[in-house]
Amino acid sequence: MTRFGDFEPLCHHVPSYPWCNLFYRQLLKSDPSQLTGLSADRSSAPVGIDPTCGIPLVNKDGSLGNIANIIACGLSMLVVAWLVLSTGRRKAAVGRAELQIFLIIYFFTLPFQLLTTGSVLEQGTTGLVVLTAIHAGLLAALFWSLFANAIVATQVVEDGTLSSLIPFNIFNVLFFVATTYISLDVALHISNAFGPSNPPQSLNSVPLFVLTSVWPAAAAFIYFVLMAYIVLGILRERRPMLFFGFAAVLFILSQLDYFLLSKVICKSNDKVDGSFIATILETASVVVIYFGWISITEEDWEDDNNRYP
Repeated sequence: MTRFGDFEPLCHHVPSYPWCNLFYRQLLKSDPSQLTGLSADRSSAPVGIDPTCGIPLVNKDGSLGNIANIIACGLSMLVVAWLVLSTGRRKAAVGRAELQIFLIIYFFTLPFQLLTTGSVLEQGTTGLVVLTAIHAGLLAALFWSLFANAIVATQVVEDGTLSSLIPFNIFNVLFFVATTYISLDVALHISNAFGPSNPPQSLNSVPLFVLTSVWPAAAAFIYFVLMAYIVLGILRERRPMLFFGFAAVLFILSQLDYFLLSKVICKSNDKVDGSFIATILETASVVVIYFGWISITEEDWEDDNNRYP
């Protein structure tokens, strides 16, 4: 029976699910007999724990790894780099520094995603575990940054000032450090506080599940609710809401693709899965958030004190 915090269904059914790298190493140390099926041979094992479908390790029987998602991550990095530079040019825009930090963190998640889901590193290695742990830490910090951008947009504190940036970055560091440490402990049993799973095959870690699944979903939901309140309730405008609504739809579609469609794509062709579509949709969502931000920081709105105090 599946319990809250069990990664076993995800690692078995969702191709290229990065946090499974942590549990592969955990099982390799605690109970290697659980590594069966596609996971049995480390020299070719795809991302996952006995996945129903997976992309073999690069160079194994001519495999290119998860080449589609590798390309999607590379192109996304170019797009996000442009967004970071463009955000920096809008000196007077509300929340410029905070949005730029969000974009920078998202930029750094992409190369780690490329390495942790690309089937380019052998399963069970310390290097892959460390990269996956850092990826998890960046993800948790990313969604804190998204959530905090919505708070900044309400102008509870003045954006770009120390009163905004100090707590903003302190929580970024806390989320990153806590999630990275928990991830390393799950895989390497540094303190045994967060592992091993009991029973081993459940791949259970409640803290890791909360920080990599529950927290991102909650932060994204709160962000879009707060932005809807700001745009419709304070600015009393509809056009910017089209951007934020579209961004929410793209984000939801990316998750549906990743968790539902990815396996279907992989089974039809084991050279690719749906992760590249999810990456494209996630990056598109970030781009639309950027344009939504531009639309609520236009000069004619900034000068209207009755609309946006």
